Amino acid sequence: MKILAVEFSSDHRSVAVLDGDNLLAEKTITEGRNTAAIQLIEATLTGAKIDRSDIECIAVGIGPGSYTGIRAAIALTQGWQLATGIKVQAMDSLEALALGRQRSGDRGEITFAVDAARGEFYLAKFELENGGVRKIEPTRLAKRDEFEALLESGQPVIGPSLAEKYPAVMEQFPSAEFVGRLAARRVEFVEASELEPVYLRQIDFVKAPPLREIPPA
Repeated sequence: MKILAVEFSSDHRSVAVLDGDNLLAEKTITEGRNTAAIQLIEATLTGAKIDRSDIECIAVGIGPGSYTGIRAAIALTQGWQLATGIKVQAMDSLEALALGRQRSGDRGEITFAVDAARGEFYLAKFELENGGVRKIEPTRLAKRDEFEALLESGQPVIGPSLAEKYPAVMEQFPSAEFVGRLAARRVEFVEASELEPVYLRQIDFVKAPPLREIPPA
């Protein structure tokens, strides 16, 4: 199956084309939200020598991470499915990051982290084994104190855009290649209209006050 993978959950936004587990091409741009998504896709398809019509599935990283970037990737995926009926898969961006480290030779229990802003961090722990990766603690939100205590404990922590402020964190960005490699192993497809970014905070809705009747002048 020919897969177009899109990973926009960090400042390193990437697109990859795979034929099954075989990577044909990948392009990455580090300008973050200024990424021109369509141009990036076209450049990757050109590099893979693949036409749009050859793509059978879009795999999209749904975070956690940059809400704006993930929404952009989802909107693109929704438009493509609406126009062509293409198959869609939703992938955990932290699992893709874990798979990338596993393919690089890392083994054992590793926590993957993403800055969630407001003094909080997304954390997920994976077991990296010879045969792949296994999530052993679900993705959750942690306060800054807990995150800093984790770093002080000496446990390995990997994630994007954290090393400058937290040198104990190994800098690594999710990539479309490993979003696609995850998708190649799975057969669960979703409706693009139902895609949502991973966002663990409770959203508080404030009811609008009733309309006031304006008396006649």
